[in-house]
Amino acid sequence: MKPTLSNDLSRTLVLGLPLVGSQVAQVLIGLTDTLMLGRYSVEALAAATISHTFFFSLLVLGSGFAVGAMGMAAEALGREDETQVRRVARMSAWLSVATAMALLPLFLASGPILSALGQNAQVAGDSQTYLRIAGWGMVPALLTATLRSHLSALEHTRIVLWATLAAVALNIGVNWLLIFGNLGAPELGLRGAAIASVGVQTLSVLVLGAYALRGPGMARFELAKNLHRPDWPILRDIFRLGWPVGLTHVSESGLFAASALMMGWIGTVALAAHGIAIGISALTFMVHMGLSQAATVRVGRAWGQRDGDALRRAALAAMILSGVAVVLAMALYFGAGRFIIGLFLDNSDPQAPAILSLGVSLLMVAALFQLVDAGQVMALGLLRGVQDTRRPMVYALIAYWGLGIPASWAFGFPFGLGPQGVWLGLVVGLMAATVALTTRFLRITSAAAPLTSRS
Repeated sequence: MKPTLSNDLSRTLVLGLPLVGSQVAQVLIGLTDTLMLGRYSVEALAAATISHTFFFSLLVLGSGFAVGAMGMAAEALGREDETQVRRVARMSAWLSVATAMALLPLFLASGPILSALGQNAQVAGDSQTYLRIAGWGMVPALLTATLRSHLSALEHTRIVLWATLAAVALNIGVNWLLIFGNLGAPELGLRGAAIASVGVQTLSVLVLGAYALRGPGMARFELAKNLHRPDWPILRDIFRLGWPVGLTHVSESGLFAASALMMGWIGTVALAAHGIAIGISALTFMVHMGLSQAATVRVGRAWGQRDGDALRRAALAAMILSGVAVVLAMALYFGAGRFIIGLFLDNSDPQAPAILSLGVSLLMVAALFQLVDAGQVMALGLLRGVQDTRRPMVYALIAYWGLGIPASWAFGFPFGLGPQGVWLGLVVGLMAATVALTTRFLRITSAAAPLTSRS
C-alpha cells in the first residue's frame, strides 16, 4: 500500500497519544503539588512555585542526554542495529547518573542561591526546605528520562503512560497524608510534598526498568548486558548530541524561571497567580511535547532509512496534530479560565480574589503564546530526529535569553505592564525561536544529500 499523509497521521497518533498522556501526567505531579499546597497556605504555594521552577530547570538540563539518545536509538532501529540500541541506553544511563550527582550541591545550597536571585527570606528558606529533600530524587528522575527515551524509540509508549499515571496517583495519596497530616501521619507541609516527589520518581524508574528488561519484545535488546562496561565512542556521541539539548531545554526553562523570579519581585500574589497559570499552560504544552517526541522517533526512523518522503510526511503529520491541539487549548483558556484558576484557591483566603483576577488575565496571554510555544518545541523535535542539536541550541539561547528575558523585564517594569507584560515578553522569545528553528529544519530536509525520494 502506498504511504499517505493519512497513514502518517494515524501512526503519529498511535505513537504520540501515550507520550502526550505521559507528559500530561508528569506535569500533573507538579500541578497536584501546587493544587494541594495552595490549599495549605499562600506562602507554601509561592515557595512551591519557585521550588518546582528550580528543580525543573535542573531536570531538563540533565535530561538532554536522554533526549539526545532517543534520536540515536530511533536511527539505529531504522538500520536494524539492536546492539547499538542497547549501547545507547547504557551510556545514556551512565551520563544521567553522573549528571544527577553533579547537580546535588545546587539543591543543598538552594536557599542562598534563591536569596541572591532576589527572593525574599521566607520564600528562599521555604524553598530550600523543599529542595534539600527533592534534590535526592534527581537520580531516579534522570534514569526515568533515560528509560522513557529508550522505550519511546522502540515505540513502546503505553507503559510510559501507565507508569506515569501510577506515579500521579501515588503523589496525590502521599501528599494528602504528609502535607496535611491525615490518618495520623505527621503534618509536614512542603517537606511532605518533597518526600512524595522522591517516592514518585523512585517508583517510576523501578516500573519502567522492569518493563525494559522483561516486557513484551524487550528481551532481545538485553538491556542489562554489560551494564558496567563503558562504550566510549557512543558515550562521546551521546554527550555531543545531549549537552546542546540540555542547554536548549534549560535556556527555555530559564526563560520561564526568570519570569517566576520577576513575579517574585512584584509580590507574593503575582508569584502565586503565575504559579497557577504557568502550571495550567504547562499542562496543555505537554500535548505538544509528547507529539514532539513522537516526531523525533518517526523522523529518526526515516533518517536511518534515508527515506526523504517518509521524513517529510512524518514532520507534516506531527505539525498538523500540534496545530489542532493549539486551537483546542486556546478555546479552553478563553472559555473556562476563571473556573480552572478557581480550583487552585481557597476562597476563604483574603488574597484569593486578587490571585484569581490576575491568574485569569495571565491565561489570556498564555492563549497567545501557546501557538509559538508549540511551534518551537515541534521544530526542536524534528531537528533532533535528524540529530541536529548544536545550531538549535544557539538559536534558542539567542531567542530566549537575548530577546525573551530582556523583553519580559522591559514590558513588565520600565513599560509598566506588570505581570502581564512579563508574560508578553515570553511571547517575543518563543516567537523568535519558532521562526529560526522551523527555518533550520526546512533547510536541512530540502538540502540533505543522503535522503532519497521513494514513490
